[in-house]
Amino acid sequence: MTDRRSTPANARVAHVSLRGLSAAPRLVEGEAGAVVAPLADLLAEPGGARERQLLRGDPVLVLDRHAGFAFLRSEKDGYCGYVEERLLGPAIRPTHRVAVPATHLYPAPDLRRREIARLSFGARLVVTGEAGRFARTDDGLFVPACHLEPAGRPEQDPAAVAELFRGTPYLWGGNSRDGLDCSGLVQAALLACGIACPGDSDQQARMVGEPLAGLSDLRRGDLVFWKGHVAMALSPDRIIHANAHSMSVACEALNDAVARIAATEGPVIALRRPRP
Repeated sequence: MTDRRSTPANARVAHVSLRGLSAAPRLVEGEAGAVVAPLADLLAEPGGARERQLLRGDPVLVLDRHAGFAFLRSEKDGYCGYVEERLLGPAIRPTHRVAVPATHLYPAPDLRRREIARLSFGARLVVTGEAGRFARTDDGLFVPACHLEPAGRPEQDPAAVAELFRGTPYLWGGNSRDGLDCSGLVQAALLACGIACPGDSDQQARMVGEPLAGLSDLRRGDLVFWKGHVAMALSPDRIIHANAHSMSVACEALNDAVARIAATEGPVIALRRPRP
């Protein structure tokens, strides 16, 4: 059965890679673009439910534009859906990424000025120069330079990245410091370290890294899956996860989480070790 989330086709168009496999009336190559808003909801249908979120600078392949929405494929993970067209712009070659949980864009290199927007960890920017302690972006705004790292310099420890988000509110489909769900936290941590990772926990349970035999094999950075949920190990006996129990990103003893979740959702169903 075709998974709509990873199939670049709707009732109007299909990507050329689906020639002979899709009933859509038009085949298109698509147009490269990028998110220009600080945060954009990726929707199941125009005006519909949020499935995931995209960050500023995230690359996309726009396949169709209609009635104010763009049907696209997120190029960081292959997730397909709809984004408001006004939140997109041309493709970029980012020079830097936000490397702290969150930062601000300012209209001038002055921290006393009112901020323009908030950017989350992982947002991608084109930096064109410096102004004191600030980096100047290609749209003439400014961000504290100490909050940025070169775009091509990955993080080294996914668990350390996940810990940056401690206390972030739980948000279904969330992918930013403003709100995360379980799979959003795991994806942010792995992508920052250059490890491929799809958007939803069921996809991650099938596709990330390699399976582990049992909980006794668990080590830092490994993933623990329940039905509809995923956590990352901080150690063999402690995890971090965005969860609806605390409604936040929180750390918890592994045994406590296993027992609590088993009572409502069921047992652990998979263990995976991410690989670059």
